[in-house]
Amino acid sequence: MNNSHYSNLHSSHQNNWKEQLSRIQSRMDQVSPVVVEGRLNRMVGLTLEAVGCQAVIGSRCLVKSQNSKPVEAEVVGFSGEKLFLMPTGNIRGIHPDATVIPTHQIYEAHVGDALLGRVLDGRGVPIDGKGPLITSETRALTGEPINPLKRQPINTPLDVGVRAINSLFTVGRGQRMGLFAGSGVGKSMLLGMMTKFTSADVIVVGLIGERGREVKEFIEDILGEEGMQRAVVVAVPADQPPVMRMHGAYQATSIAEHFRDEGKDVLLLMDSLTRFAQAQREIALAIGEPPATKGYPPSVFAQLPQLVERAGNGEEGGGSITAFYTVLTEGDDQQDPIADSARAILDGHIVLSRELAESGHYPAIDVEASISRAMNAVVSDEHLAAAQKFRQSYSVYQQNKDLINVGAYAEGSNPEVDEAIRLHSSQQEFLRQDRQEAVSWEGSLQQLADLLQHYNSNESGNDLTANIETPLVPTF
Repeated sequence: MNNSHYSNLHSSHQNNWKEQLSRIQSRMDQVSPVVVEGRLNRMVGLTLEAVGCQAVIGSRCLVKSQNSKPVEAEVVGFSGEKLFLMPTGNIRGIHPDATVIPTHQIYEAHVGDALLGRVLDGRGVPIDGKGPLITSETRALTGEPINPLKRQPINTPLDVGVRAINSLFTVGRGQRMGLFAGSGVGKSMLLGMMTKFTSADVIVVGLIGERGREVKEFIEDILGEEGMQRAVVVAVPADQPPVMRMHGAYQATSIAEHFRDEGKDVLLLMDSLTRFAQAQREIALAIGEPPATKGYPPSVFAQLPQLVERAGNGEEGGGSITAFYTVLTEGDDQQDPIADSARAILDGHIVLSRELAESGHYPAIDVEASISRAMNAVVSDEHLAAAQKFRQSYSVYQQNKDLINVGAYAEGSNPEVDEAIRLHSSQQEFLRQDRQEAVSWEGSLQQLADLLQHYNSNESGNDLTANIETPLVPTF
């Protein structure tokens, strides 16, 4: 009896100990990992220098001050035991020896169909007053590179709704084009036209580093309610910190990648690539990277292709990202280092002329300076020949324009010049297009064929534009 009582008591104690150990273990599992806090040691410009903590490049930290909200900052560099941080918001209230807390989290982009029709900031937070954004999927801002051997080739044209681009600088699905222009020559207007009139499934617009006033104007006046129905806008004005401007470009690209991976054809419009490069320059110079070409550090020229290469066609059976990047040519200098670098990594460029813009010619496309490197792969020989005839005639007139305007050219001196003079007014009308006017792919090709119908015979007696419509109509 005593032995039995002792055995039951022993078993009861064991069960109690097991329950207590289980509760302790459960509580230990819920304990947050120990976070080593640092302190703010130095601040120069927008660069914060922290000591006493560690974090990886690209991760988030919180800078806590005594009487203000924590300031979020991103790790952009380090030197020895020092971390270099760049704030992503207002730095008002930061003081010496403020607490720096690594969160061990990285910035991500929220993606999903709920983004359509919304306007986001560089963090992916809605700023359109339409309520919170409900999504269940995220993507890394930096994206995942695609094996270049697995990408689909560029072999199908994309209708952008602009007559001059459709016919003379045909854009292929998955192509990456640059829109080169100085300030105030109609870049935003041309982007808005393509946004409303394109045949792409989804449009993603990144307004990076532009004036805050232009954001609302672009959305309400240029894009409009119709354009917003299948569009996502990421807006990060010039007054935002450089980290946020870069995040805006990454956000827009990650969102475009999501829709491409769903098998959709995406049109990505980014205004501008130059502001993205300038944001990286600000960060690089602030943490001590030496300047190279005209004040741009080497990291700027490494970041540009990393961003641009994320666009393009996906793997076989997937969707595509056709991208237009605006490049601001300061002082209309086409040899600006960013313009020169962008020209080398893009699949073509459309140059907007200030002279044409000042004369009231919109869109102010400089036919002679523009080119689409993928056009040969997406159009028929007849279409290519017609576009070349147009460009040749246009170029002949431009070369002799001064003689013609002063009356020094005598009619009959050169048959090519005579033909260019007769065609010039029709060509000018062909290149003009009202911003509310949509010209389809088929309509663009038909109008080009009508304009050049007098070129209906060559050495073999064949019509250069006889087969221009049927084999070129894209199917989406």
